[in-house]
Amino acid sequence: MAERPVYYVRNGKVNVRNYSFEWFSGFAVSQKQKSIDSLHNAVLKSDNNANPLEVSTKSKNSLGVKLSAFNLKLNNYPLENIFQSSKVFTGGGAYIDLLEVSPKDAKRDIRLKNSGALKSFIYNGETFPIIPKTVFYDYIYIKAVKESLTDEEIQEIRNYNYFTDIEFNPNKSINTQAKSVALIRLMLDTFGNIPDFNKEDFIDFHVKSV
Repeated sequence: MAERPVYYVRNGKVNVRNYSFEWFSGFAVSQKQKSIDSLHNAVLKSDNNANPLEVSTKSKNSLGVKLSAFNLKLNNYPLENIFQSSKVFTGGGAYIDLLEVSPKDAKRDIRLKNSGALKSFIYNGETFPIIPKTVFYDYIYIKAVKESLTDEEIQEIRNYNYFTDIEFNPNKSINTQAKSVALIRLMLDTFGNIPDFNKEDFIDFHVKSV
């Protein structure tokens, strides 16, 4: 058995609930998809009206695959590179050269571990705080979705009301694309589209919504 968080919108906020489900070990996509089905079945047992969407490259749904952070670009750079190259530490950064390497190399760059504590992010000349948690990741993720997907594809998110990311383990990381997509669902419900938020307005929306 395993436990994973599932994100959904209720009463104008993004909520999260942990679900226990049968885990199928192994690295094969088929095994990951069995685990996804098991998690989604747990969600369906708790809500007959549930229509969950797996957001990852392992999703059986083409929209879920398109929404995977690995398939998103922002300013023609992979989202992972934007995120890693924006980190500012007490002992160095931001390491802008990480924009020009592979996403895997950007994530594994030794300087990200040897530069002290993370203190902020810098993107497009603006400084973003590390609190509230996930606010910077959610900001660039949502901008990348708006850049990478069509308006019709973005509106399809409204067909789903629970969002999962089978690869996300909250004991090992903080950011998850499932939460970011739940935020998009809230934006679509509230505004009808993804607004062109500036930094301050997005942070304000984030604080009130999460």
